[in-house]
Amino acid sequence: MSPRTHIRYSHQDPVSTGMKGRCPRCGEGALFTGLLTVKSKCSACELDYGFNDAGDGPTVFIIMGIGFIVLGLALFVELNYGAPFWVHMVLWLPLILVLGLPALRMVKGVLIALTYHHKAAEGKLDTGDTPSDPS
Repeated sequence: MSPRTHIRYSHQDPVSTGMKGRCPRCGEGALFTGLLTVKSKCSACELDYGFNDAGDGPTVFIIMGIGFIVLGLALFVELNYGAPFWVHMVLWLPLILVLGLPALRMVKGVLIALTYHHKAAEGKLDTGDTPSDPS
């Protein structure tokens, strides 16, 4: 057993640690290696990040939020100025990347931290081993 297994960690706010990309247990170690790749464990407290199952959740949140903003702006520009297609490409593709990638990292970090904070786990199916109610 490692000596770190009995250390008590102070409560970390899942939203702030997730947005900073920090470990949800200690708040010190980095959560990500690179832009969106989650590390295998924390470098400070050695928490195994194997519980991470953010899936497509962060992507869906970002698509809905930033898509709403960019679509509204694109429709405004199109209806008021009748801009050619290339103007839309020059305006909106960089905006999507500039807004989307940092937001995706933050939302993914928050969802991972919330998963840890609430001890969320994969759902289990009922195997039918429990006796049924006769009534």
